[in-house]
Amino acid sequence: MVKRTGPTNYQVQLLLTSLEDKAAQSKFWKRIIHDLKKPNRQQRVVNLYKIDKYARTGETIVVPGKVLSVGNLSKKVDVAAVHFSEQAKQKIEAAQGKVLSIQELLQQNPEGKNVRILG
Repeated sequence: MVKRTGPTNYQVQLLLTSLEDKAAQSKFWKRIIHDLKKPNRQQRVVNLYKIDKYARTGETIVVPGKVLSVGNLSKKVDVAAVHFSEQAKQKIEAAQGKVLSIQELLQQNPEGKNVRILG
């Protein structure tokens, strides 16, 4: 039987330790931690067309995984994720949205209010 060790990416490990305090206070951050502890093959991968389909203008979206550039983004949306493809970053910024890391979102919105998890 294989022992599950959690994420091996050092940056994700640091993110998880910084989120531990918030998880006790907020169900939102507890859910993000749960999703980030999954193995890489089970982490979420979201394309821009899904963000465009399900997000509202001016909303903040969290992807506990990777954002890829398939499709176009026609709404001004702030997107926080662990990883972004370079083209996805360019398309989000071209739509006047912001590209954030989850750590930056934690600093800006510690309660996790008015944020939608996608993926």
